[in-house]
Amino acid sequence: MFPLLSPDILVVMQQDEDVIRQWRHAAPYWEKHRETIRGMFAPITQALIEDAQIATGHSVLDVATGPGEPALSIAEVVGPNGSVVGLDPVPEMISAARRAAHRSQLRNARFEVAFADCLPLPTDNFDAVVSRFGVMFFPSPVDGVREMLRVMKPKGRIAFAVWHFPERNPFHYIVSRVVERYVRAEPAPPDSPDAFRFAAPGKLLNILNEAGAAASSERLLQFRIEAPVSAKDFWALRSEMSDKLQAKLATLSHDQLAAVRHEVLHGLQPYSTDRGVNFPAEVLIVSGRKP
Repeated sequence: MFPLLSPDILVVMQQDEDVIRQWRHAAPYWEKHRETIRGMFAPITQALIEDAQIATGHSVLDVATGPGEPALSIAEVVGPNGSVVGLDPVPEMISAARRAAHRSQLRNARFEVAFADCLPLPTDNFDAVVSRFGVMFFPSPVDGVREMLRVMKPKGRIAFAVWHFPERNPFHYIVSRVVERYVRAEPAPPDSPDAFRFAAPGKLLNILNEAGAAASSERLLQFRIEAPVSAKDFWALRSEMSDKLQAKLATLSHDQLAAVRHEVLHGLQPYSTDRGVNFPAEVLIVSGRKP
């Protein structure tokens, strides 16, 4: 079917298709819960703004923006004299981002469908480039980072946020540990796209160095994920955010699903307060600049 393409290229194309399919299914729920998610990840957005040294009047690129974050938050920081472009390969995510920008009347932000390793943008164009929880899903992270560096102005800043180890993030493991007892997971191929692909310190830092970033650094961000929702509503949010999780839950019987829900709610008790759920969390912020 693809006689001129190498096996490696075919693998990358298949990874692209798989990731896009997963996120297309999840897109309506990310839009549905967008304000809750925006609040939960606000400390990460602030860390990216700080490490990318984003300021009033800057032009900023947000790669893998999803339904518009952190692009829309950054648009408020750079102000009317600045600009933000948000890119994502999933058309449904970009449509959601455009609707959010329209509702917020933010005229300095625009959103386009694009892949990280083939950015439809001119060279030396942006003061800063950020990506929050996107690089883990790039089929070729080195190529993606190289493209992001290409479109940056000389000495521009680049910053990524990736999850630290799953056992340090009950936001994830409270649900995953329960589900794994009911649904046997097939081992993923080494270095395949996954939320915790760059959890090990130094791994993404090496990618930045290989791609040609200068003055690269890494720091551990410890913060709280807070959401003004009940444990039951959090369970609904988590089960809707992830297409992978939805697919696993769909294989369970009615009784098994009820048991999973019961166990998850029990596991959430230590993180439930009268103001909602509150989890300790850890993320790696990896940054650098264009030479």
